[in-house]
Amino acid sequence: MKPAKLHCWILGWFSVALCCWCTSDKFTQSDNHPHTWKKLYLAHHWPVTVCKMSANDCQDPPEYWTIHGLWPDKTEECNRTWHFNVTEIKDLISDMRHYWPDVLHSSLNRTQFWKHEWEKHGTCAATLQVLNSQRKYFGKALELYQHVDLNSCLLKAGIKPSSSYYQMTAIKEALTRFYGVMPKIQCLPPEEGEKAQTIGQIEFCFTKELQLRNCTVLKGESEPVLADLKLGTEELSVCSDTLPTYYPSQVQDHK
Repeated sequence: MKPAKLHCWILGWFSVALCCWCTSDKFTQSDNHPHTWKKLYLAHHWPVTVCKMSANDCQDPPEYWTIHGLWPDKTEECNRTWHFNVTEIKDLISDMRHYWPDVLHSSLNRTQFWKHEWEKHGTCAATLQVLNSQRKYFGKALELYQHVDLNSCLLKAGIKPSSSYYQMTAIKEALTRFYGVMPKIQCLPPEEGEKAQTIGQIEFCFTKELQLRNCTVLKGESEPVLADLKLGTEELSVCSDTLPTYYPSQVQDHK
């Protein structure tokens, strides 16, 4: 090969290699990277409360805590060109429908909820190798959900849907005793004429090594950008320790 052609070939090869390296490194995190995050939230929501918040005709919601999402803190929508493809999770569909259902839309063929979660949160979680595909992201979320096993924990602690009220401090103590960390618990504030808040969401926090950690903000950390769940005019917020807490067993107005 002539020197001039060799020189052009080397430059061409180097350019391709550099391009590939940049593409593969598009999710590499640094402290100054706009999509850097510190922890993951595995959010469980109580379907009965979700239905209470919505104007939709929510029929027969699951009577167990289901997955809302797996969310990195402080970042969202990290790659708007990485679109959801349900065929990549086809082996998970059965578990997804059971543990991660679209509570407000019962159609088995509806995947919009999963699409939303992937494009808003999954594309950011993909900075971790164990979450860097749609199959890994949804599969790991299901695995963490099974590991936490919130439904069993609450039952073992004697906390179950009831017409009676619970003290939020008692719920927190039970969860902290069982898991060794403090989750974030969100409630629907009392409406006019109500005296109790309604439990709606429990979030467990994980390190990047996928180890449970406290959800409280540590020194040097900023608050996450995660928005509280809002449906229509109803919105969840961090539960009050002083208000009685309602854990509803069915969708109804509870005064």
